[in-house]
Amino acid sequence: MRRRAGVGAIQKQKLEQEKYKDKGTELQESQLEQMSKQLEVFRGNLEEFASKHKTEIRKNAQFRRQFQEMCAAIGVDPLASGKGFWSVLGIGDFYYELSVQIVEVCLATNYKNGGLISLDELRQRLIQARGRNKQHQEISIDDLLRAAQKLRIFGSGFSVLPVGKGQYLVQSVPGELSMDHTAVLQQAASSGTAHVSISLLRDQLRWESERAQKALDHMVKEALAWIDQQNPVEDLYWFPSLFAACITAS
Repeated sequence: MRRRAGVGAIQKQKLEQEKYKDKGTELQESQLEQMSKQLEVFRGNLEEFASKHKTEIRKNAQFRRQFQEMCAAIGVDPLASGKGFWSVLGIGDFYYELSVQIVEVCLATNYKNGGLISLDELRQRLIQARGRNKQHQEISIDDLLRAAQKLRIFGSGFSVLPVGKGQYLVQSVPGELSMDHTAVLQQAASSGTAHVSISLLRDQLRWESERAQKALDHMVKEALAWIDQQNPVEDLYWFPSLFAACITAS
């Protein structure tokens, strides 16, 4: 007959478990404190680095991107820091100014593209508007993506749509595009022709004709696409936001 554990043994085991638990908590707190101290050291070194290379960060787009990646690695967001050292650095001001200029370009081209503009065209138009003087910072696609993220505070009126192969479109009209509309844009972008047709969507996306027609009708209605009924085979649907000619147009 097996002997059952006594009350004293159970209490002893319980006390040992509590000791192990307390020790584990103590170790976790110690590790957290060490990590916090290391982060403070990293943050101090980052501020020193930023102060030393302030001009280069503001002027050189590639350097600025690498600096942003270093900041993200330790949880620092210079764009969200409006006080103290980071406000002196002025990176946030650069992106907020760029955000305002993005809005201006989007509104100026809305009549033509229905509120969709490629980042490439947007960048070219901003460069033309800002001029190429040395006093103006170089603008990269990465800068535009970061600045466009600030526009999310306006809700669905401004958003960035990836359309494949490193291409992006900025939407500047209220209302979110559905997954079908985004898929249509991705097909138009990947084709390199800036247009699609019912048969192309049917073949590439395995859609029924009715589904493709519904998506395209909505995009034509919203002025996101133009319909070409002169093609002898079938109607073509063109997207002005993807026109290669628009990128170099004044």
